[in-house]
Order: sequence, then C-alpha cells, then structure tokens
Amino acid sequence: MDSLDREILSALQQDGRISVTELASRVGLSLSACHRRVRELEQSGVIEQYRAVVSPTAVGLTFEAIVFVTISRTDPDTVGAFEEAVVAIPNVTEAERLFGDPDYMLRILTPSLAAYQELYDGPLGGLPGIQRMTSTLVMKRLGSGAGVPLG
Repeated sequence: MDSLDREILSALQQDGRISVTELASRVGLSLSACHRRVRELEQSGVIEQYRAVVSPTAVGLTFEAIVFVTISRTDPDTVGAFEEAVVAIPNVTEAERLFGDPDYMLRILTPSLAAYQELYDGPLGGLPGIQRMTSTLVMKRLGSGAGVPLG
C-alpha cells in the first residue's frame, strides 16, 4: 500500500459515494488507474464494505447505553456461544472483546429506557456465560465513527 492508496482510502472514508471520476481527479490519477486501485483495495479486503451512516435519533433510537460484560468462563465454547448470541441481537450496534476485566463492551441503541430495560432483562441477561453486566448511559455523541487513521 502506497501513499496514493492511502489518499484513496482517506477520500472514500470521508465520502463513500464519491464517483471514481472525482476520486481520480482528487488523487491525481487517470480514471482507469484509480478504478483499478479501488477494485484491488476491495478485493484484498482493505475496503471491507460501503454503507450509509444513519442518525439513530432520526429513526427513533434515542436511548444509548454502553454495557460492560464479564463472562463466567473464557473457554472456547463459552466465548463462541456468547459471541454468536450477542451479534444476533439487532440493538447491539457494536460489540468488542477486551483484554482484562470486563471481557466485552457492547453499544446498544433502543427507542427508550423502557425498551432498554426489556432488552436488558431479556436477551442481554440471557446471553450464555454472563457473570456480570454493568451499564452506563451515553449523555452525548461527539461524532460518529471516525475513519481509520491513515497518515
């Protein structure tokens, strides 16, 4: 990966809908050379996907919580069962396994506190291997998903 690839990636992180023509102009490549590089970045897995970033508030998801989860055992069966179950819950918008304690961090969006409580008492509480869950409420989002630093 060279500096042109990094420029292409930076531009695509800012605007995933930019035309290849505009992208080529911005990074100083011919249209065919830029298109080839983008295709190579996609095929090699550097570019994982394209998607729209949706405002949670605009679609009625006004309640956000971060949940820290400690599981009872970290054997492969327990970890696998927990991870498979947690990614199947639509309101869990991010899930990350952590080193140390706690074991996981989950970002959860719901329409209300009551909906969160229902999720917490139901699907979240029923996740395999749960020992402890601790929630903290998000007061304010300061940004939405900054891109990967490429500089």
